[in-house]
Amino acid sequence: MQKAAIEGVWAPRELRHTFVSVMSESGVAVAEIAWLTGHYSSRTTETIYRHALRPVITTGADVTDMIFI
Repeated sequence: MQKAAIEGVWAPRELRHTFVSVMSESGVAVAEIAWLTGHYSSRTTETIYRHALRPVITTGADVTDMIFI
């Protein structure tokens, strides 16, 4: 990762996992994350990164909180 000036020892899969996690936590839709990571369908993204993806139910709860608070 010397070219990217990233310190430490990182494997490409770790960087990819971090990317998916950051995108998900930032509210990017799973379908868009799938497209950005080159997956044919969002099902692949959901299967591989299910632990890193922000649950949809949380998004619904967040929106409801904004409406009623």
